[in-house]
Order: sequence, then structure tokens, then C-alpha cells
Amino acid sequence: MQPDPIPEPLRQPAGRRLVIVEDDVSFARVLRRSFERRGYAVHCCDGLDSLQMLLDSVQPDHAVVDLKLNSGSGLDCVKLLHDSDPETKIVVLTGFASIATAVEAIKLGACHYLAKPSNTDDIEAAFARTEGDASIAVGGRSTSLKTLEWERIHETLVDTGFNISETARRLGMHRRTLARKLEKKRVT
Repeated sequence: MQPDPIPEPLRQPAGRRLVIVEDDVSFARVLRRSFERRGYAVHCCDGLDSLQMLLDSVQPDHAVVDLKLNSGSGLDCVKLLHDSDPETKIVVLTGFASIATAVEAIKLGACHYLAKPSNTDDIEAAFARTEGDASIAVGGRSTSLKTLEWERIHETLVDTGFNISETARRLGMHRRTLARKLEKKRVT
């Protein structure tokens, strides 16, 4: 997928330039329309290579990055966006939320990390939040075995650059077993 054509710079309102890095075309289209209705100049791309081409001519103020892309990890896109302009507000969206990937996303320059499904309101609220919330209750809830397994799998996925075969090898499980576990809904 090639990045969207770049409109004239005068048509891009300052503070309202958004890049969506998402390989799910229909989800990207829905997000794009919603943000355009809110006054953003939106550009979409589907991975690191198309993002690099886009950044040659567009400097976004905001970015929404899917964590798991067909062409690799969205964390690489977060790093590229942050290196390009540390002031860019980056929100990472994922259907595979884990503590390990959340920590890495924030370390690489994301301002927020949201689990899917998230809508435009959630994303805009994340862009607006500039400070943490110390009033969030620290739960005394014990962690289940399934949650620990989920966290370990995702930690290893990050370490292997989202390579399923290598992750399965490191975890000592069959690749198909790992793929089935990743397809299941997250256990909380």
C-alpha cells in the first residue's frame, strides 16, 4: 500500500495533521473519516516503509499506530515517528495488549497505549492527556496463570520482532499452538 497523496502544505492545519499507520484498510478508512470530520488532515499508510516515504513530505502532529502490522511491529513505526519529531503525539492501538508492549511503546515515544476496540473519542482523549493519573487504584488483584502466560508470550513476541516461529521456538511450543493462543480473546 502506497501512502496517500500529499495535499498542498497550506491545506494542512497546524496542530491537526494526523498519520494513521494501520494495515486493516476498513478500520483505517473508518478512523480517517472520523478524524477528518473533526478537522484533521489525515494520511494513512500500512507499515514502516510507507510511513518513511510519507514522512519525507509530511510532518504529523499526531499519529495512531497499530501495534501488530502485517509487515512487522508498529513499535518500529513509533520509533521512526518519535525520531522524526519528538513532539508528535503518538497513540498505539492494539488488540494484543500486554504490559511488555505497553512499556516498550512508551519508552520509544508513544504518549498513550490503547486496547482495541477504541474509537476516535478515546484516541483524542489520549492525545489530550499530558500527565499520568496518580488516582488510578492500584489493585490488589492476583494475576491468573492465563494472564501470566499472555504477558510472557507478548514479551517474547516483542523480543523477536513479532516473529511467530521464533517466539514459539523460544517458548518451547508448536507454532500452531502459539497462533491459536494469539487468536483467542485476551483473558483479563
